[in-house]
Amino acid sequence: MEGVEPNAHDFARQIVLRQLTHAPKTRAQLEQALAKRDCDPSVAATVLDRLEEVGLVDDEAYAGMLVRSQQAGRGLARRALAQNLRQKGVADDVAESVLDEIDPAAEEEQARELVERRLRRLHGLDVIVQKRRLAGMLARKGYPSEVSMRVIREALAATPEHHRD
Repeated sequence: MEGVEPNAHDFARQIVLRQLTHAPKTRAQLEQALAKRDCDPSVAATVLDRLEEVGLVDDEAYAGMLVRSQQAGRGLARRALAQNLRQKGVADDVAESVLDEIDPAAEEEQARELVERRLRRLHGLDVIVQKRRLAGMLARKGYPSEVSMRVIREALAATPEHHRD
């Protein structure tokens, strides 16, 4: 029907559904997408509230999925994951509840695996250079310095090239 103004709620719903077909999104990301399309904030809130009710928008599920995938795929630690969630617009209390599920022992084990993999490529370099590069990698991934240094010391001590005769 030409000349008929589309219903604002239908328009907003279509934008959100289109966004969700590409990948899961947080409520904040969807609010931004609607704002870019000049959607009335009250209409956006109504549509997003309804989609939350039916489970299509769920920040807690999104945060859990993001944490699991970033931990497994990129080896990110709690601090880097918290920053990622903040950037995506996940509320601090939701992020905190998801991040509380991270096992510190598993996080340390992941740091060990990252160090072991990277150490293979650093073979032959001076021990100080190896420490600096390993510490930098772990810091970028959000590992606390005390965990990083402990894991690096253990890995270097176990490396045959650093054993004294």
